[in-house]
Amino acid sequence: MLEQFDHLRGYAPYEIIVELAIIGLCVYVAFRFLQGTRGAGIIKGFLLVLVVLTLGLRVISGTSEAFARLDFIYNRFLGLATILLIVVFQPELRQAMIRIGQTALFRRATTNLHRIADSVSEAVNFLSKGQFGGLIAIERNVGLRGLTEGGVRLDAEVSPQLLESIFWPNSPLHDLGVVIRDDRVISASVQFPLVEEGVLPTDLGSRHRAAVGLTMESDAVVVVVSEENGSVSLAKHGRLIRDIPLDQFKTVLLRELDRPSTSTITGRWSELARRFRPADGSSQKLPGQQSSGVVTKETKGAEAN
Repeated sequence: MLEQFDHLRGYAPYEIIVELAIIGLCVYVAFRFLQGTRGAGIIKGFLLVLVVLTLGLRVISGTSEAFARLDFIYNRFLGLATILLIVVFQPELRQAMIRIGQTALFRRATTNLHRIADSVSEAVNFLSKGQFGGLIAIERNVGLRGLTEGGVRLDAEVSPQLLESIFWPNSPLHDLGVVIRDDRVISASVQFPLVEEGVLPTDLGSRHRAAVGLTMESDAVVVVVSEENGSVSLAKHGRLIRDIPLDQFKTVLLRELDRPSTSTITGRWSELARRFRPADGSSQKLPGQQSSGVVTKETKGAEAN
């Protein structure tokens, strides 16, 4: 075993330090990427199987040439397992690429954010008080054209009156979702992808599943109004902020649509790690901001739709 360390003497110390730093960074990003997700259980099971197979093969064959066929199968298994992991983690890898595309370097300038927030906030206030269900997606950097083509094309200027009329009960367009691009309502009656069952609490219905499902495949911000009790929620990056007070909704919406860049070095590293972490469909507390007076709150009300 000491012979393995003798090879290190041929390398300069700074090369070893740089290589260890890069390896450590990659391991850290991988742990952040998998922490708290369903993929974490998959990778643990894979590592357990890999360790058992490796130890078992070494114990059986030892240092001799015996069981060469088992060793051949083992080596081929490692190559096949690499491809298998890429297939299994395809949704998480997709989310990671979306997060990278959301950096300031690639970010598309969104105009009229305040106008969009004003129209959506006024419509949400109306829908919530009347307990009318609503599902509104605001497109950002990742295009939703593939979804909007399956809906009813409107291409109309966004306004609270238009959104209220779309989600009015018995309206032909009220059942599914609406997509807003820039300051225009592109399509209505759009079917959003549903998140898998078991990801969200059982008290949340199809609208919330659709909102989280869409944000797991894009960087859109999706607003949900519950038809059961009028509660307002907001989905982003596969996570759901539940029961937002109406008087704070516009502030929260503007913050999520145009979150300011982090100024500190520590904050930038935290933001980078957060971007690499895939969405898990979890509900979360309403994050507070001292400057806006938004209060941190976790509500427990049931929402059936």
